Amino acid sequence: MTLKGIGRLLKQHLIWFILFPALGAGAVYYFMRNEAKVYKTNATLYTGFTSGYSLRSAQEGFQTDYSGVSNAFDNILTTLNSNQTLFNVGVKLLSHHLLLAKPAEQELSAASFQSLQKAVPSAFRQSLIREGDPAYTVARVDSLARSQTDNPIRTLIQKSDSYYSPDYISKKLKTVRKGSSDMLDLEYEAPDPAVAQQTLNLAIAELNERYTALKRGETNPVVTYYETKTKEAKKLLDDAEAKLRAFNVQHNVLNFEDELKTRSATREALVTEYNDEVMRNQAAKAAMAALNQRMSGGGNLLKINTALTDKQAELTDAEAQLINARTNGQPQSVLDRYQAKIDKASEELKVIAQTYFAADNTAESVPKQRLINEWLAKVLEYEESGARMAVVKKRLDDYQKESTSFTPLESEQRQLTRDMEVAEKEYLGLVQSLNLANTHRQDITIDGSLSVLDPPVFPFSPQPAKRLLFMAVGAGAGLVIALLLAAIRLWTDKRINSLDQAEQRIGSAVSAVFPTVKKFAVKSKASRAAVSMFEQLGNAINIEIEHRKKAAQPPLVVLFSMRARQGKTWFAHGLARLYAESGEQVAYCYPKLSENDQKFEQEGIYFLPYELHPNFMNVHEPEDLLAGDDTLSTTQFDKIILELPALVGSPIPLHLVHRSAVSLMVLTVHTIWGRRDKQLFNLYTKAAKHTVLIALNKVEDGDTDAPTVGDIQQGVVRTKRYSEPNEVIPGASTSSNEKALARQSR
Repeated sequence: MTLKGIGRLLKQHLIWFILFPALGAGAVYYFMRNEAKVYKTNATLYTGFTSGYSLRSAQEGFQTDYSGVSNAFDNILTTLNSNQTLFNVGVKLLSHHLLLAKPAEQELSAASFQSLQKAVPSAFRQSLIREGDPAYTVARVDSLARSQTDNPIRTLIQKSDSYYSPDYISKKLKTVRKGSSDMLDLEYEAPDPAVAQQTLNLAIAELNERYTALKRGETNPVVTYYETKTKEAKKLLDDAEAKLRAFNVQHNVLNFEDELKTRSATREALVTEYNDEVMRNQAAKAAMAALNQRMSGGGNLLKINTALTDKQAELTDAEAQLINARTNGQPQSVLDRYQAKIDKASEELKVIAQTYFAADNTAESVPKQRLINEWLAKVLEYEESGARMAVVKKRLDDYQKESTSFTPLESEQRQLTRDMEVAEKEYLGLVQSLNLANTHRQDITIDGSLSVLDPPVFPFSPQPAKRLLFMAVGAGAGLVIALLLAAIRLWTDKRINSLDQAEQRIGSAVSAVFPTVKKFAVKSKASRAAVSMFEQLGNAINIEIEHRKKAAQPPLVVLFSMRARQGKTWFAHGLARLYAESGEQVAYCYPKLSENDQKFEQEGIYFLPYELHPNFMNVHEPEDLLAGDDTLSTTQFDKIILELPALVGSPIPLHLVHRSAVSLMVLTVHTIWGRRDKQLFNLYTKAAKHTVLIALNKVEDGDTDAPTVGDIQQGVVRTKRYSEPNEVIPGASTSSNEKALARQSR
């Protein structure tokens, strides 16, 4: 909605926006005409939840839990506003006042004292008092307040407007945390300044007492629980240690794990030693075999020596034969044979010589004596190595036998050790929890109560009267109600209240917008706007007629509306005068209002009333509307203006609408436009088969645009209604004509 629409809405419901706030303010003024004085006192408490120092603050890794701080403040507020706390405050306040013998400004005002004297008879009050024992009075008042039988004390405690009632105290006591600090602001108000101060003091004392008792009550069971569990865990730990100690003593083992590590290292050393000894033994054995093999060739030395001597003699003979052959001059073939024989003997001699050398020495030319010495040394080494191997092997077998028995013992010791460790961890955890619980309890013991930073003071002056404030609130509530009703009315309203709303609901553009004209005058903005709109509407009609050149002559201009009293007659008069002043002959046909209505002519305009007969929907020509003596040929007219009755109560003359050159729907603002109106408009549009002009009547000033006085000076006369006929058609009645012309809208 635009600002213009909001302004229109406010203007339409102005009486509501004045009446409802006035009623709200007046009602508040009436009900608060006897407003009593109110005294208020304040107090501030320091909690220390966020920045306070405690025993737990010194613990390593301590951090403030802000979620816990918020919960702590909630707990304090809940404790303070609990019914039991307020009940105790009321009981103690009443007990204190019953001990007073006379009113005092700092204790109880005279009016409050008199009211208490009337509520509690003197004899009954004396039965509640014991000299020098205020606790007795508190106990008696508490007992009577809880009694199931009626008594003055119970009545005062349960009375909703009594200073001592928990409900009254709850309504007047306000508590709020000051920002995100550790401070807690308390506020209490009462008609009696002494009652206000004492009630707040008692409320603070009761809050400290109950909150501290509550915290102590929740820590004591925790401490007791952890003490019991710690003792049980200590007993289990002692039992586990005793079992492990007995096992170690029985098997003479301090620690199987360390023992196994030692034995494993020793066994590895023995295995290494055994392997080294095996390698040395095998090496000595291999050396002995090699020496034996080398020394086995010494028995063939003599045989090899004989072969060597024989081969040397054979070589000598062969050389002598070669020399003789050369001396004797033997052929070359003989020489070659002797030479081959010499070569062969030489090679064989060389081989025998090598064999002889090998038999007397080793391959490395080592003498036999040396080989014998080495052989004896290896034999001794072999025997010694075998003896050492037997000893090491025996030690390995002994270790293996002992290690076999260690496996079940180790498993049993591990289980006993594990049981002891589990018991120890459980015991240490419980001890830590017990220490934390004791620390928390000690914190509450040392600094469990809330510190009073600003105690309640005696209020000497009452609070400013709230009547004007509540009257403003009442007026605001009335304004809200008025706005709500206006919004509901706007939401449910099916009427057309503005130009934009008309175009939105109808679905077509509005051709002309006319303001409400109460009295025509040149200086009237509404009159100038109406004249200008008549000119614009006439132009629109002429353009539509020009576009329909094939339409029947004379052009038929139809004025219609969905509902009655929309201003069709006023529009028809304005258009008729507009065309008459341009020199045209105009016929204006309109429904009869009574049987006495007759046709007449005035200033070139023929007024032709017609009757609505059953065959109205089938009329083809305007002449068919008139019957009998009223028949008149329409060919003499330049334009015919036909006003139809409201369509909600009469049929649509299909043929006349189809014959028409222009149709003008007249709609007045604040007229209902519902589903039926939309359907009738669509039916008429289908019947007309041409554009339907729309004129919006009686529009607010914001939706109209008026020309200046100079621009409209010559056209103001066109908006005047016809009051008297110029020339009366014979047989017409003047009085009936005047009645017909006196209509403002139909």
